[in-house]
Amino acid sequence: MLTVVYVFAVGQDSIYNRLMVTVASHIVHTTEVNRSKFITYLVPISEYEGLQSALKAEHPKANHVVYALRYFNEFGQIVENASDDGEPKGCAGVPALNVLRGEALINCAVLIVRYFGGIKLGTGGMARAYALAVKEVLKEAKLVPYEKEIVYIFSTNYNEVDKTLYRLKHLGLVNYERDFGVDKVVWRLVGSEKKIEQFKEEGL
Repeated sequence: MLTVVYVFAVGQDSIYNRLMVTVASHIVHTTEVNRSKFITYLVPISEYEGLQSALKAEHPKANHVVYALRYFNEFGQIVENASDDGEPKGCAGVPALNVLRGEALINCAVLIVRYFGGIKLGTGGMARAYALAVKEVLKEAKLVPYEKEIVYIFSTNYNEVDKTLYRLKHLGLVNYERDFGVDKVVWRLVGSEKKIEQFKEEGL
């Protein structure tokens, strides 16, 4: 198994950041190359944890579950990771990762379930097949411009909860946690900086 981790520091105001895109929701696409079947899952990074194990359980007869991912960490650095999951070194995870890089995708992961079709692809053919699988799923995906995410913590009275939920839903801010205290509700909201600023400006 090959696991590669890269970390890059990227300035928040760089042109590279402004051109980045991410995936709006998970998508699945199947590609066949010389009888081998590649089932490709493209997911937001928030849905990645535990997914490889789940796919292995769902596809017990599959030969490999390869993955590649890219995301921003809390320090504004790009973290990349890839695994060949038993395929020849450098012939699966890295080709998949290179497609994500080339399309400037961030905060997402791609996992590829491979069923061997009986015809050997060779190392070059295998690398091309995994890259093709990612390119094909991207054709089906809804990609959106990447927006920097921040954490915003605030509190409301209990009689303001329903109104707050309505406003969050209206702005598409769905990633939040609540702590119900004695007389206040404390919210921990994670979302795009632009939407959270809009939420704060509108007030309750």
